[in-house]
Amino acid sequence: MTEGAQTKPARVVVADDQTVVREGIVMLLGLLPGIEVVGAAGDGEQAVQLVAELAPDVVLMDLRMPRCDGVEATRRILAEHPGTQVVVLTTYADDDSLFPALKAGARGYLTKDAGGDEIVRAVHSVLSGDAGLSPSIQRRLLERLSQPEPPQPTVTSVEPPDGLTAREVEVLALIAEGLTNQEIARALHVSTATVKTHINNLFAKTGLKDRAQAVRYAYAKGLVRPPTGGVT
Repeated sequence: MTEGAQTKPARVVVADDQTVVREGIVMLLGLLPGIEVVGAAGDGEQAVQLVAELAPDVVLMDLRMPRCDGVEATRRILAEHPGTQVVVLTTYADDDSLFPALKAGARGYLTKDAGGDEIVRAVHSVLSGDAGLSPSIQRRLLERLSQPEPPQPTVTSVEPPDGLTAREVEVLALIAEGLTNQEIARALHVSTATVKTHINNLFAKTGLKDRAQAVRYAYAKGLVRPPTGGVT
């Protein structure tokens, strides 16, 4: 960052649905050098509106909020206002929170136990074009990158039966490969909640009751290729 950029405070909007937490963050930021809070939002929808009105440099974004959650708000802000960066500031550091937020375009990710200095560093890092990640999040990303990629589904070209979508067939194929919901989520780059939704939908459409039935159904319908030696 240039010396001129350092003398200009970063204009920040805070988005958090809990009033006490939101006001506490605003108060903390008001005491920190290099930060100017220009607005505060109680949900993702209001955050998107404030960005349109105020054109802040950075939004400190909570994830789990009513009306419009932090991931969707991040996606909309970056699509409509690319001059604004997003740093997630949340209680959650699990994969189902972290990776969808980063995929939506957030350049920073902090948990709410972050200190004031860490927040300032993250804000100015994203404005400099770098990532603003807490050490624990950096470690989680490295752990994820070091894990082997799960196998991809061996889906055949058979027309999906029973009104199944192409994505539901992919999920079914990975179930047949023996993958857990979390492994399926990694393979398809979605959250485990999304995987559960796909499984519930395909079970409802096919009348299946469990994963064992799903495996037999996938082979019987020719949706996946059986292993060498066949299936009994």
